[in-house]
Amino acid sequence: MSEAGPPGWIARNVERALGGLGEGLRRTRYGLALAVQAGVAAGIAWFVAHDVIGRPSPFFAPIAAVITLASSVGQRVRRTAELVLGVAIGIGIGDALILLIGSGPWQIGLIVLLAVLVATAVGGGTPLVVQSASSAVLVATLTSTTGLPWTRFFDALVGGGVGLAVMTLLLPLNPLNVVRRAADPALRALADGLHQVGIGMAERDRETIQDALAHLREAEADFAAFSAAVTAARENVAFAPARWRNRGALALYVDGASHITYALRNCRVMSRRADTALGDDETIPDVLPVSVGLLGDAVDLLRQEWARGVEPEAARERALRAAAECGKAYEEGVGFSGGVIVAQVRTTATDLLRASGVEHAEAPRLVRRAVGWHGRSRSGRRKPASRTGLNRPEGSHS
Repeated sequence: MSEAGPPGWIARNVERALGGLGEGLRRTRYGLALAVQAGVAAGIAWFVAHDVIGRPSPFFAPIAAVITLASSVGQRVRRTAELVLGVAIGIGIGDALILLIGSGPWQIGLIVLLAVLVATAVGGGTPLVVQSASSAVLVATLTSTTGLPWTRFFDALVGGGVGLAVMTLLLPLNPLNVVRRAADPALRALADGLHQVGIGMAERDRETIQDALAHLREAEADFAAFSAAVTAARENVAFAPARWRNRGALALYVDGASHITYALRNCRVMSRRADTALGDDETIPDVLPVSVGLLGDAVDLLRQEWARGVEPEAARERALRAAAECGKAYEEGVGFSGGVIVAQVRTTATDLLRASGVEHAEAPRLVRRAVGWHGRSRSGRRKPASRTGLNRPEGSHS
């Protein structure tokens, strides 16, 4: 027993190290294009400001170019404007106060304080506030070597312009690849979470469901990255003529991103209710964990079909199968929490249909038809069509 321990421990650590190395290499590969953009932009910005325009030390130009590219994913045009405004605020306050009160430790502190307050007062975001403060510090500490204020402001304009030119004309990133890379971990996390919840319900294992819920909550960061990538892709395609041909393929992601986010939120509600059902020792019909697993299949199929750029017909079929299975739960009998789970399965199926491109009014109608809800009462008995009144929307996104 003791002899088998160390090799097993070593093997686990080697496997973990290799996994970390592989993940690092993947991140490096994904960041290579942005690194090339930033390097080229910084070099061109310095060349234009120093060699073409004749500025002796245009350090703001490459700084502005790199910040434009590296810190403004999703809103580069807006953040470039904030960058330039931040430089102007910082330089203006720094130069004005240095003339009045001189330079020194407390003067630098006061200059930064006022620069941040002014940037905040004009409604700036984090880039504007940070750039205002940093510009004020540079002016306060390097004022004797940086020349006139307007020249520093001009350096920032040159750098921001070069950054935008590199981003849109010279080396535009492929927005489709960026979005695919961002969508993949988000969709995988959602699919895995649904499969895990289904297993936990089938085995009546609350710990499995709670673990799945924790992972679904953690997936919020992946979904935020997906949303930011979609926003960046819209802008990239709009401003980069070389990427206009990607508009059709990107539409699958752009149109479906918000509905996938709704699905994530509804799945978290469903997971909490499944945990409550087990805690209350409710009966869970076998069809419910099956339907949740089918939702996970639908998300995974959607991920694959989006990546191939094809119509997500298989994902739609699987989402409707999930709705049909959960509808059978009423025949077997469900408690309060079970009824909520059924409602969330139906709502999530509707979200997935909408993400797959089904029209707003058509998606809930298809789900109702799959469930058989249009002719079924809450007790599971058929009611005359004139008395149902149950053809209502799938519910709000919680």
